[in-house]
Amino acid sequence: MTTTVELTRFRVAPDRTQAMLDARPTMLADFAADRAGFLGARLVRLPDDQWLDIVDWRSPEDFAASRAKGPNLPGIAAFFATIDELVSAEEGQEA
Repeated sequence: MTTTVELTRFRVAPDRTQAMLDARPTMLADFAADRAGFLGARLVRLPDDQWLDIVDWRSPEDFAASRAKGPNLPGIAAFFATIDELVSAEEGQEA
């Protein structure tokens, strides 16, 4: 099975980093409960207050449906609210 991989790089101010990390488990629980095809996610800390979120989806259609929902649940909205800047967003297929 080939999965769709979402790669989102974003910046969080140092004084908001703990709030972002605290919001992460609830955001992931909301995704698991509400997003068909959500397989899991990994968060990577990068230099310059940047983070890389690597999210695996069953299909490109599942990812597109999730993106269309946006921050529709409180846990997702709380996590997104900690993000100061979206640096990049990409989608690819696992090889």
